[in-house]
Amino acid sequence: MDKNEIKAIIKKKNVKFIRLQFTDIFGTLKNVAVTANQIEKALNNKCMFDGSSIEGFVRIEESDMYLHPDLDTFTIFPWCGDENKTARLICDVYKTNGQPFEGDPRYILRRAVKEAADMGFTFNVGPECEFFLFDTNELTGVTNRPTDNAGYFDLGPVDKGEDARRDICLNLEQMGFNIEAAHHECARGQHEIDFEYSNALTAADNIMTFKLAVKCIANNHGLYASFMPKPIFNEAGSGMHINMSLFKKGKNIFENKNDKLGLSNDAYSFIAGLLEHARGMTAITNPLVNSYKRLVAGYEAPVYITWSVFNRSPLVRIPSAKGAETRIELRHPDPSANPYLTLAVSLMAGLDGIKRNLTPPAAIDGNVYLMNEKDLEENKIQRLPKDLDEAIAELGKDKVMIEALGNHVFNKFTEAKLSEWVDYSNQVHQWELDKYLPIY
Repeated sequence: MDKNEIKAIIKKKNVKFIRLQFTDIFGTLKNVAVTANQIEKALNNKCMFDGSSIEGFVRIEESDMYLHPDLDTFTIFPWCGDENKTARLICDVYKTNGQPFEGDPRYILRRAVKEAADMGFTFNVGPECEFFLFDTNELTGVTNRPTDNAGYFDLGPVDKGEDARRDICLNLEQMGFNIEAAHHECARGQHEIDFEYSNALTAADNIMTFKLAVKCIANNHGLYASFMPKPIFNEAGSGMHINMSLFKKGKNIFENKNDKLGLSNDAYSFIAGLLEHARGMTAITNPLVNSYKRLVAGYEAPVYITWSVFNRSPLVRIPSAKGAETRIELRHPDPSANPYLTLAVSLMAGLDGIKRNLTPPAAIDGNVYLMNEKDLEENKIQRLPKDLDEAIAELGKDKVMIEALGNHVFNKFTEAKLSEWVDYSNQVHQWELDKYLPIY
């Protein structure tokens, strides 16, 4: 896309508003909306905002920031209708001196992708995003009452979210998404929509667009969509599995036809890097107090730092697809994670494995959930952090992860998340009242 093409589309389609979108370090989508007659200013990188008002960005004395639209991200939101037709441009955040803002998650992913490119690699990603559809109420609009009691791969009329899910897919296709599959997941009211892989930056942009589309279209159906990792006790939580591959000169370098698992040495080293940095990256991939309610045994979410080809309990799984589709699936990220930071730390962990020629431990092909403490110790299997507090501590020990994030984001992120943990720890929860109040 170029500026003239965008302006022509805006005029031809009678677009009224353009949202200049960006993402804060916690993965929350932000935007500055301009009317169509301001598009020239926007396309020339002249739109400013107050960075001190965005949590985790900058101090008030250095607050002016500029939005630089990525022209290739221009698209029209189909669900907004014709009367107030709205388009968007995803932006990079720049400082007044013309330099990229080091706290912009998109910049952090760009930096990681450049490091891969300097090694001759293109990083491709295929995400699998799960979410819940809940009924609403008149007071807040937010509940955790599932719209249905359906299960894995069920369909209507049991799956009462089927119409909303179909509408989400059709709207996304109008925006250029290639939808590969959509289905009801295993928990009540839980759904998954998978879209085609792309380069890492596009994949992260697509995840943010996907989450916005799901919430807006669900709202149009009178439903509330949630990407909270574990909104219902005793049900499976929502994951955001990340399928990753590295290409070099158009060839998937993870493929090796002569290996019994079909994997190259670089693939094994990439796996080893992911495993070595798993504990350090978990605060990024699982950034909420609630994230750790999902990472428990029995719900197909990983708990232990292992890898396998044959089952879904390990942290890293190798899907059965071979050849150009050979890939590595990282299973612990959840959809509350900032996708730009998640892909950046995952890529840097894997590249560190390749740079150091690391070798992963033996694959664990049995159900790791069934292992006792002796089995885990004999196999030298570590577990993921058990809560956000432990995850933050592990992030602070991992120099590769800190370097991937940069000092600004590392410091702002850990400061905010420690505050979140302290706030949670000081609360008196309903479970405590139910458990102890009748007794003591």
